[in-house]
Amino acid sequence: MDRILIVEDEEKLARFLELELAHEGYAVEKAFDGRTGLDLAENGGFDLILLDVMLPGMSGLEVLRRLRRTDAVPVIVLTARDAVMDKVTGLDMGANDYITKPFEIEELLARIRAALRSGGHSDPASSGVLVSGGLTLDPARRTVLWNGTPVALTNREFELLRTLMRNRGIVMTREKLLEQVWGYDYAGETNVVDVYIRYLRQKIDDAFGVKLIHTVRGVGYAFRDAEGR
Repeated sequence: MDRILIVEDEEKLARFLELELAHEGYAVEKAFDGRTGLDLAENGGFDLILLDVMLPGMSGLEVLRRLRRTDAVPVIVLTARDAVMDKVTGLDMGANDYITKPFEIEELLARIRAALRSGGHSDPASSGVLVSGGLTLDPARRTVLWNGTPVALTNREFELLRTLMRNRGIVMTREKLLEQVWGYDYAGETNVVDVYIRYLRQKIDDAFGVKLIHTVRGVGYAFRDAEGR
């Protein structure tokens, strides 16, 4: 049974979510402030966290920042904010998904299922180390190295790079990348792929003077090693 932590200071909403998730077969715990939520998240062995942004004691984004130092548990951020930069900040800090209040419970449940599939339970076929020239990606350790030098990536950047490397030489459309990295239930704009491709290029291609991530105009993106294979 998957265990879900709800970190939400609106007690009525937290209780509603608890009942709905329990009805779906999840084991649920709740926290009503950021510090308690962080303590539970770090010690509770949860499979997924629903995390509000505006929390007493410690903001949801600060909880997320601290949690990502040691834990890759899937996190869906819940917030009343709808500004693009707030969404980008949450995702860039390591959130797996972002949903704006008010939301339909069916949509949230679909996003939870997608996050559990893509973020928390790797299958054996996808657990192997990926190597391309000087670039090494280790899914088990959640590390990326360029000739031994660590490359700091957010969770979303890591999953995007892993998907590209697993499909080396294959042109991936934006829609296909959204499906495999964000989950097929994702309902945002496809240009989020372009934003994260740019982040990866800045941290790898530009930083180390290589060209691994190629744009195929009008189609999408392809990963090729430095020799173009």
